[in-house]
Amino acid sequence: MHRYRFLLSRQWVILTLVAIALIPTMIKLGFWQQHRYEQRTARNNLVSAALHAEPVPVERLTSPGHTVTRADKYRTVTATGTFETSKEVVVRRRTNSDGEVGFHVLTPFVLDDGKVLLVNRGWIPANGAQTAFPKIPAPPAGRTTVSGRLMADETTSASGIKNVEGLPDRQIMLINSAEEARRLGARVLGGYVQQTAPEPKGGSPEQISDPGSEDAPLNYAYMIQWWLFAAGVPVGWWFLVRRELRDREEAAAQQQPKESEPATV
Repeated sequence: MHRYRFLLSRQWVILTLVAIALIPTMIKLGFWQQHRYEQRTARNNLVSAALHAEPVPVERLTSPGHTVTRADKYRTVTATGTFETSKEVVVRRRTNSDGEVGFHVLTPFVLDDGKVLLVNRGWIPANGAQTAFPKIPAPPAGRTTVSGRLMADETTSASGIKNVEGLPDRQIMLINSAEEARRLGARVLGGYVQQTAPEPKGGSPEQISDPGSEDAPLNYAYMIQWWLFAAGVPVGWWFLVRRELRDREEAAAQQQPKESEPATV
């Protein structure tokens, strides 16, 4: 075992401790990626199921004060009523599919029973300073039936968007049915709807596209990668040990002949 005494040197003790620490760390990172993979797969399955479900009347899935669940998010709902453009607001700092910054148009939709549904009619460009209320294309007049994807109320914790105060008139940062109920003094259904039909005349507001799938396979690949790294650490450590041992034996062999030569008389 004296051949391996070099493992007790400061350099090799540190290297060995680092290798030992890396193995459980990489295993944990692999399990974390596995958890992310399962989360994203479950989310993609829920979104797909919701998007392909049959449309239902909006009041079947939500009501005033109701919290939209993950299972109901993105469900296609229908509603019949009248747009109330006089109380329309815009949501600041929203981007379209090309990454351009503008507004989302949020219009109260008064149902036949008097309750209010918040309808996100889509995106419009900011066109300069965002201090004045922008010009917004009008929605269909009179009694109308709309369809759209049911969405949960936006919060700072979920979206990362800070709910800034002191904004210009009729501008908001987050779509929240409780806050809109206080502003409108009405019974507002929980959540809101991203309108998909009828399509706006002239393509404006620009309707919001379907949610994309999160890249779950990438997390699966990372999971395998971390576990392969964990398995490779002891293999790499042993390779370095064998190389060090070989180098030391070769150095010793080169010195041996010189030590056995007879002294010159």
